[in-house]
Amino acid sequence: MTSQPPLIGICGRVLSFSDEGRRDAFSSSQPYSRAIAHSGGLPVLLPPLATAPRMVDRYLDKLDGLLLPGGGDVEPYRYGERAETDALYGMLGLHDEFDLALIEAAIGRDMPVLAICRGMQVLNVARGGTLIQDLQTAGHWMCEHPVRLEPGSLLSEATGTTELHHCYSVHHQGLGRLGDGIEPIGFDHDGLIEAVQLSEATWIVGLQWHPEDTTSVEPPQQKIFDTFVQRAAAH
Repeated sequence: MTSQPPLIGICGRVLSFSDEGRRDAFSSSQPYSRAIAHSGGLPVLLPPLATAPRMVDRYLDKLDGLLLPGGGDVEPYRYGERAETDALYGMLGLHDEFDLALIEAAIGRDMPVLAICRGMQVLNVARGGTLIQDLQTAGHWMCEHPVRLEPGSLLSEATGTTELHHCYSVHHQGLGRLGDGIEPIGFDHDGLIEAVQLSEATWIVGLQWHPEDTTSVEPPQQKIFDTFVQRAAAH
């Protein structure tokens, strides 16, 4: 009997306009699903319906792992602040409610989680941390840069290295005060936190860059998904 591929839930996003001309489409960036499938997982889109934040346990009952993807900014009031810059974009309360409810429930189950870009920021906010609302630099907007990983961290074990060279970033925010149990494990050349892990969890990892975009260029980026899917299969 062949084993079933682990089901990996990916938080969907609401689009204001779809290719078919219909408004309010649910979407997910294809590279996430391709990277998960390449690692032997089965990606499943979790649509952010209005009722979804109240249904997270029903979702997670069916899943083996959770991927929190990128997207717009988190509403500042969710980490105890007011908007301080016009650079904020893409804020949608339903996305915040769904993502936060999912990550909190996943932590409670010790479910494997890969939190990417906005996802890492959501993870920090869920643990009581804050965000830097605008880094005021173009150094991480649609560009590649190196990241140094802490030896012995979950990511260095997953990738087999402490140096990644092709980390593609699309973000203008970063982590401020770290939330409970959030451990920095990756940094850019200026010391900006680029990766974290949750100390109390078996495998909950956050990345500020998009590993799904450079898997064909740098194989260790795919190894992140390989390890994530393996952890999900064993959960």
